[in-house]
Amino acid sequence: RGVGQEPTGALLRAVSLRQVTLRAGAELDAHQVNQYALTLRAACPGEEEVEERLFVQVTAGQVLRCDAPFTSTGRRWGVAGAGWRGPRVPAGTGVPRLCCAAGGDVVRVSADVVPRTPLYVVLPQPLGGLTVSGGCPKFRLRNQDTPLTLTHRGLVLAPASGFNPSKNTQRFRLEIEVMDRHGHNCSGAVTVEVLPSQRPSVTFREPQWAVTVPEGTSPLEVVTQVHASGDNVRYAILAPTVPVLFTIDEVTGEIRSTRRLDVAHARLLVQAYNTLNPADHATAMINITVQEVDRRAPSCVPAISVSQVPETVSPGTTLVTLRCTDPTGAKDCLHYGLEGPPASLSRFRMEGPQLQVNTTLDYDSEAMAAVGFQFTATITVTAGGQSPRSTRVPVLVTVTPVNEFTPACPNGPDFTVLETAAFGSAVGRVAGSDRDYPPDSLEYSLEGGTGPTQPFSIDTRTGDIRVVGPLDSQRYKRYRLMVRLTDTRNDLDPAKRWSRLCDVVVRLQAVPNQAPVCTPEVQELWIMARLGSRQPVTRLACQGSLDGAALAYAITGGNEDGRFWLEGNTLFYLSNDLAEPRTFVLLVEVWGSPGAPHRSTVVALVVHVTPWTTPVPPSTTTWHTTLQKELLVITRTEAAWLPPAWFVTVLTVSSALLLAALGCVARSLLCR
Repeated sequence: RGVGQEPTGALLRAVSLRQVTLRAGAELDAHQVNQYALTLRAACPGEEEVEERLFVQVTAGQVLRCDAPFTSTGRRWGVAGAGWRGPRVPAGTGVPRLCCAAGGDVVRVSADVVPRTPLYVVLPQPLGGLTVSGGCPKFRLRNQDTPLTLTHRGLVLAPASGFNPSKNTQRFRLEIEVMDRHGHNCSGAVTVEVLPSQRPSVTFREPQWAVTVPEGTSPLEVVTQVHASGDNVRYAILAPTVPVLFTIDEVTGEIRSTRRLDVAHARLLVQAYNTLNPADHATAMINITVQEVDRRAPSCVPAISVSQVPETVSPGTTLVTLRCTDPTGAKDCLHYGLEGPPASLSRFRMEGPQLQVNTTLDYDSEAMAAVGFQFTATITVTAGGQSPRSTRVPVLVTVTPVNEFTPACPNGPDFTVLETAAFGSAVGRVAGSDRDYPPDSLEYSLEGGTGPTQPFSIDTRTGDIRVVGPLDSQRYKRYRLMVRLTDTRNDLDPAKRWSRLCDVVVRLQAVPNQAPVCTPEVQELWIMARLGSRQPVTRLACQGSLDGAALAYAITGGNEDGRFWLEGNTLFYLSNDLAEPRTFVLLVEVWGSPGAPHRSTVVALVVHVTPWTTPVPPSTTTWHTTLQKELLVITRTEAAWLPPAWFVTVLTVSSALLLAALGCVARSLLCR
């Protein structure tokens, strides 16, 4: 035993031969007690007691301190050194809180803390403005019966494999010694209490289940999917250790085939675990059966559907009803669908085994014409089960036209024509319309036909009206025509046609009655051509209406090479290298009121031109000979049909064959 001189009691105790230790919890203060005198007595059995004195001097210096919570029951050695404190836990480690207890600091953590998470740290603590001496300290764990780890920086880490997810509280005590380079040290204790995790553990809803898949399943096709509750769940296949037929996605839990499956049976042991705490895991057994399937598809009647419907068919009308059977004998397991272009899918639908019209089928539209008035689609009949089997029934629907609308007359079909219009002159065009497809497919006809009271004709295809007879302006100032519009090719039945009568007015435009009078109307002239000179030939003497309006003159015939031209009523000849005498017959038209409808007179001029080098009578006088007026013949050309050559040939051959047949018949009758 030791005896001290400190008023508060002995500070040292003898624990073994020649070893003296500082009492636990004792603190040395040189300013209060700087020397201790210890009396040591030792005795062995059967021997006399020996007494010795030991003097311990305490000098002032920096003390290596540890915080009270850390060292509340710990021991200290040394008389000099810097202070150290604990605990301090880094932010974000998930440690709920720290508290003091009789056995040192206590750290409470959850059992699901991430492996190797820092739980406690011993950090430098300045004391009295002093700093740590001796450089970086060393930390040593005095007890090794703990799964926790102490690093060289004084960090207490969670186990590398995490804590055991027990339902009871687990406690781990760590006795830590801190020593600087000079040997100054302090020690303390930390107790880590591992509380049961409040988070849900990794669990499967069912420990095992069975899955059936059809044979022929393609590689990497999803067979089934496992799901476990918990945090940070990952999945793995434990058995078989080398999966041959299946693989699992560690994140989603989807189990996929690795190759095309044949009939087989497999047992998979699947583990779900917390990736941050692998000790938190659960397993499940999955029995996968690859079943043989019947590959026969359903049979349907009819196998092909071809239908024809009018454009006025009502939505909801059934076009075809399929009668399908499943070879496996299953009932009410057939599913019907429709595939095809968007135009078909929008106009038709499936109601069970019935193909029905979904919307109106308007034949008179550009969209209908774009698809050729036909719709194609495919009805898919699928038998359910693990391996769906389907049959495809092609469908063709043709929409036929219906003559729904009556032709419409144009607005204001009034025309004006000169009262002197010649045969074949165009009057105007009647442009009717029809909303049925094809658009404006009309035929035109005149009610009452063509005659003196209606000297017009109309083109049955274009609606053009032309003059085909004399216009009697004395009796009629206008003609009123009744034009019939009849639609064509607008209905499947050619006899179903609609027509409408349109009132067309043709007005006659008057032309001045008096034509110019020329004296004479026919002249024969002789001139001698002088090279390079312009020679006057004659001056026409014509008189127009009584109001004295100016007359217009134009050469309308006989001046093909341009040797003559008119200036007013004077005719000139342009001399050139004419080698021999030549005669020209010119036609000059004379009319009044230029630019307006008019009557005209034609003057005929016969001009004999003799070259200068040709001997001629000595006189250069131009002779004017008035010819006797002859009857002017006007030829009117009427339109006629000229058949092509092939038509004439066919008609000739047909006639010959007909005559031969009639001859044979007559001969047979005579022979009888």
